Amino acid sequence: HSFPTRRSSDLTVRAPCSSANIGPGFDVIGLALSMYLELKVSVDPSETTSLPLNCRITYEGEGAPDVPLDPEVNLITKVALYVLRCHGQRVFPKNTHVHVINPIPLGRGLGSSGSAVVSGVVLANEAGKLGLSKARILDYCLMVERHPDNIAATLYGGFVGTYLNELKPADVARLEIPVSEVLSNTGGVDTGLNPPEPPFNIGHFHKFKWAPEIRCIVVIPDFEVATAKAREVLPTSYTRPDIVFNLQRVALLPTALGESPPDPEFIYLSMQDKIHQPYRKTLIPGLTEILGSLSPKSHPGLLGTCLSGAGPTIMTLATDNFESIADHLITEFKKEGITCAWKLLDPAQDGTTVIYDA
Repeated sequence: HSFPTRRSSDLTVRAPCSSANIGPGFDVIGLALSMYLELKVSVDPSETTSLPLNCRITYEGEGAPDVPLDPEVNLITKVALYVLRCHGQRVFPKNTHVHVINPIPLGRGLGSSGSAVVSGVVLANEAGKLGLSKARILDYCLMVERHPDNIAATLYGGFVGTYLNELKPADVARLEIPVSEVLSNTGGVDTGLNPPEPPFNIGHFHKFKWAPEIRCIVVIPDFEVATAKAREVLPTSYTRPDIVFNLQRVALLPTALGESPPDPEFIYLSMQDKIHQPYRKTLIPGLTEILGSLSPKSHPGLLGTCLSGAGPTIMTLATDNFESIADHLITEFKKEGITCAWKLLDPAQDGTTVIYDA
């Protein structure tokens, strides 16, 4: 369960995006999807150029004009430096070039930051020849990004259920260190101190079955919703009926999505939610009406519809009629003056992979 160590310095890290929550599974369930953040990594010690922290970043794809290329500020390399410094390596190997290819829309509920964090830890593991197991990589990821549903889906792939383990008081204190201190931004000044390492076994996951007929339509509105803002609109307490409503459905959902052939009515009812989607309608115009405008009866082939992560992306599970379902959702958003793109994706069962160049 670890990435094999190789001497080759040219490699590609591929980390899939993810959709979290899947209806009633708020902060519990995640699904890796077949849209990948890629890092093309090369190391050339013979180059004489002096690079900050021995690293040069180039970037293409979503958000390119705004993504920082300073290795101490860019999320991927900042995470990698954190992991390297936990192992006594202050900088990247000499003349490391990281070319980032990112098709994952930022701030849309498709786990873009989770993919960046996972790829950053894996980059450190490869560049530093650390030999970390996937379980230990998960710990490092969760030290930075505290959403195990996105992280475990991206790292391990497929359809997963997750929880954070009960930790000893000393370990809890370590996890409560602000992420800004874990990912210190010292402007290139190396303090020489090793940052706080994560406890062991922070999170646990289980991979569920996924019926091979089920595909994923993601309709991506042309605006961002910050995760922090999407969490702010949630209440601090819930009524017992609403909690029971979600528990009843989340207990059935993994079975519903694993059975072949899929049962549309069973899945549709299992994907209902009262914990997060109703409260996020203030951030996503028309959300309640849009989610309620589709059913297996109105659109044959449809199984269920939900907000992807914190939104605004809508994910619909279906076995057929993908284009007509996507067109319907795009038309509904257009009524609110919002334009959308859409993609047809599949579960990324392999999770994050490292491909070594021959």
